[in-house]
Amino acid sequence: MMHSKQTILDRKLFTQALRHMGEEDLLYLNRMVVERLNLLAQARSTVELAQFAEGDRVQFTATDGSVKHGVVLRLNKKTASVLTSEGQNWKVSPGLLRKAVAG
Repeated sequence: MMHSKQTILDRKLFTQALRHMGEEDLLYLNRMVVERLNLLAQARSTVELAQFAEGDRVQFTATDGSVKHGVVLRLNKKTASVLTSEGQNWKVSPGLLRKAVAG
């Protein structure tokens, strides 16, 4: 497995090659890059979700800036379903969740 800081190609040579590619090759390369980025995001999400289990008490900051507290009901493919203390159901990205401090 390669460390994320390592590179397998010379960036200057790659940049030169890009400048000579036609539209068809650029579109193909774009599809390949998007697929790879999606795969990396899915892997990161899976690792983040693995930190939680159904029944965990969690907190997150809602889009309006308020802090919500709740319980993980279900772990989905990309999100966790959380029932807040106000009785609302939220689907939250695992990167936004924090385990609630017992108190």
